[in-house]
Amino acid sequence: MRTELVSEPGDPARPNEDFASVGLSACGQGGSVVVLDGVTPPPGGAGCLHSVPWFTARLGGALTELTVSLPDVPPAEALSLAIARTAGAHAETCDLSHPRTPQATVAVARWSPESVEYLVLSDAVLLLAAPDGTVTPVLDDRLARLPRELLRSAEFVDGTLRNREGGFFTAAADPSVAARAVTGSVPRGRVSALAALSDGAARWAETFLAGDWTDLFALVRAEGTRALVDRVRELERADSTGRAFLGRAKTHDDATAVYVEL
Repeated sequence: MRTELVSEPGDPARPNEDFASVGLSACGQGGSVVVLDGVTPPPGGAGCLHSVPWFTARLGGALTELTVSLPDVPPAEALSLAIARTAGAHAETCDLSHPRTPQATVAVARWSPESVEYLVLSDAVLLLAAPDGTVTPVLDDRLARLPRELLRSAEFVDGTLRNREGGFFTAAADPSVAARAVTGSVPRGRVSALAALSDGAARWAETFLAGDWTDLFALVRAEGTRALVDRVRELERADSTGRAFLGRAKTHDDATAVYVEL
């Protein structure tokens, strides 16, 4: 089995808000990948004493443990349990009802000898490669489908769209959001390799249009996850003002990529 993981902050002066892990079962017959992309809070705060990296580390650690140690529990249920556990760790000190309470996008893949299960919530990306080279993206496109003009006001997004019907969902403090994730399962024989990306790494295809998902997967398979992040940084620096690709909230975003050959 080949595994690669790279996670790099967008700004070296700020903590990385992403989380990534590869967990392997003790029997050696299965494992899981977890990628979280923490949502940067507004300058005014989010009603929480804790940082986004604290939250993603807690949630990601719990989700990694649960997806590996409870192989019969579906990924959505594991996410629900992980959210509840994380919320319980700061419910007495923080306002978990605040729309910007620490939260994250999620991508999970779990494999066994029989199947590969997947879960995606918000704009994280999961790519599944078949033995014949076909790459299937698993996407939660609710955020991408929203008109761009609706996303220009943070107040409108937080009050109307964030974790609301007709908007989009992230893993925050409500365990029931796990049921909103895109989930499914495919036979193990139909997946030879997979990649999980935060949206900072997915910019190569989604923002800069340097290639499609198949091209991105080929890059990672041939040159590694480090090469993907390096290419993203090159493209960001070449368009540091954001003029060529409008809509980027940050010039450089945290970028995380995990690759696994099964």
